[in-house]
Amino acid sequence: MAKQTNDFQSILSDLKQKNYKPVYFLMGEEPYYIDILSDYILDNVLDESEKEFNQTVLYGNDVDMKTVINAAKRFPMMSQYQVVVVKEAQNINNLDDLSFYLQKPQPSTILVFCYKYKKVDGRKKYVSEIDKIGVLFESKKIYDNQVPAFITSHLQKKGIGIDPKATQILADYLGTNLGNIVNELNKLIIGKPAEMNAITPELVEKNVGISKDFNNFELLNALITKDVFKANRIVFYFEQNPKNNPLVLTLTVLYNFFSNLMVYYYLSDKSQGAVARDLGVNPYFVKDYQTAAQKFNGWKTMEIISLLRTYDAKSKGVENSSAPDGELLKELVYKMLH
Repeated sequence: MAKQTNDFQSILSDLKQKNYKPVYFLMGEEPYYIDILSDYILDNVLDESEKEFNQTVLYGNDVDMKTVINAAKRFPMMSQYQVVVVKEAQNINNLDDLSFYLQKPQPSTILVFCYKYKKVDGRKKYVSEIDKIGVLFESKKIYDNQVPAFITSHLQKKGIGIDPKATQILADYLGTNLGNIVNELNKLIIGKPAEMNAITPELVEKNVGISKDFNNFELLNALITKDVFKANRIVFYFEQNPKNNPLVLTLTVLYNFFSNLMVYYYLSDKSQGAVARDLGVNPYFVKDYQTAAQKFNGWKTMEIISLLRTYDAKSKGVENSSAPDGELLKELVYKMLH
């Protein structure tokens, strides 16, 4: 029986040790990890001389399961293995027919399905059969609060540090699409001077195009410290540059912080380490919650959370027929600060 795991690192480790399974079913909303695993198999299982006759890439839009199964049943030529990778597997209509192949898979074939942007129904017969003989992996989207840790970890693996402020600016701006995040981090790595061993906000501004002075991180800082002048300057900048500063992203950043602030009030242990652990934030940012708790009491925090929900609805046209996003943000920030 195959070793069962849904852990990306464990699967990758097994592949690097050449501990192969006959079937890999890689599914989920986050395509990044699916691509990493399938690309590793394509790049490393066979050497260049073996790939011409023993490596096949199929696309779900162009094939049915009969074609996939026929390819998988072939024997390798002058190689221990053949590799068959089915990309866009979510577009195969008769995927249930995979059960016939799984009853007696070809031991010299490594069959890989890349089933992106969703997951299969776990009640399907072929799902339980894959779970017995191969690898069933779900690549889940990460949450907003997990993005900073991903950024830091990705750079650390390359021997590069990053300023906490730069991390948060990137996390707020780039969202949760790991492919986009990695692309932007690669730009930073390429653009980084050789003597610089850490990514800075200035480098982010230069290479990614996010202003180090006018961004959601700085807006939040202005609100936390009740710096009305700074907050209004940033709101004006956002209004003039709406494409790079969408209101929905700003509302998400503010909502996440003030929701955490509400939790902070009820923490019995408010030491830096305990707060960082319980809120899931970098210890560097614990001071922001300490400051905000002095500026906003619990009632005002609840009011702000309610305001953020209201303006999120208005930005989507609820009880708002004409006010543009810039005007909505002006109103919101005024009410938050007064």
